[in-house]
Amino acid sequence: MSRVETSRAEAMPEAASQAARAPGLLWTFGLFRSELVTTFRRWRTIALLGVLAAVPILVGIAVKIETGDGSSTGGGPGGGGGEGPAFIAQITNNGLFLVFTALAATLPFFLPMAVGVIAGDAIAGEANAGTLRYLLVAPAGRTRLLLTKYATTMTFCVVATLVVAASALAAGALLFPLGDLTTISGTRISFAEGLFRALLIALAVAASLIGIAALGLFISTLTNSGIAAMATTVGLLITVQILDQIPQLDALHPYFFSHYWLSFADLMREPVYWDDLQRNLGLQALYAAVFGSAAWARFMAKDVTA
Repeated sequence: MSRVETSRAEAMPEAASQAARAPGLLWTFGLFRSELVTTFRRWRTIALLGVLAAVPILVGIAVKIETGDGSSTGGGPGGGGGEGPAFIAQITNNGLFLVFTALAATLPFFLPMAVGVIAGDAIAGEANAGTLRYLLVAPAGRTRLLLTKYATTMTFCVVATLVVAASALAAGALLFPLGDLTTISGTRISFAEGLFRALLIALAVAASLIGIAALGLFISTLTNSGIAAMATTVGLLITVQILDQIPQLDALHPYFFSHYWLSFADLMREPVYWDDLQRNLGLQALYAAVFGSAAWARFMAKDVTA
């Protein structure tokens, strides 16, 4: 048990007695704040965010070295369907494209893996540390606790995505020129509008992680081992990614939570293509509803002894 979790466990009985006299809404915000502080103070979380911040820097340096050697990334504004390669081809012209490239590079694995670790540890980690029973002794209620855990995980999704975007923007500004940029459709937009679209893309990427967060939370309710829950969530992530690349399963691809992840590239078109973005959000909402309900049903029936 880490120092943070030890001090948290020691403070649980006193917090429970104080919370018994607190209004329900105030206790909910207090519980949410406690979960956020506990999550973001863990060395594991800090290490995950550090790795995510390093990816855009490494990509930017690699592109800088490649172009410095006189080679070319090739491609045009519309090459590669607006995914990673098309964005990479434009980084040397405008550092803002490093934001789009970094999000495209981290979304298939790094970002969902980090979310899977946090979600998988949400309930199972508390049970393993012996703090879950103390949380339920306080007037939180299982439903409120589960919703707070999911809200904390989704907050991590947003923070992790913004860390990637901010790191990419800083590296892009240092290594490459900034200014007006060309969309995938070939039209020119101002740098300010480009920044706004980068923010929208970051939010779209964070929303794409709703499904894996709900899946990880459900798995976390099935076991008392945080490591097992995290490993299972990441294993399912890898499995789904592999299945989504098998042509023989083409009929099933639209139902995999990762299938529309790269639809955020459509925000860099003029006009914006909303079809795949809407399908992605709808699919993530479906996964959240199904696995969120399954997590609630399992957690309500769970025999908590630790």
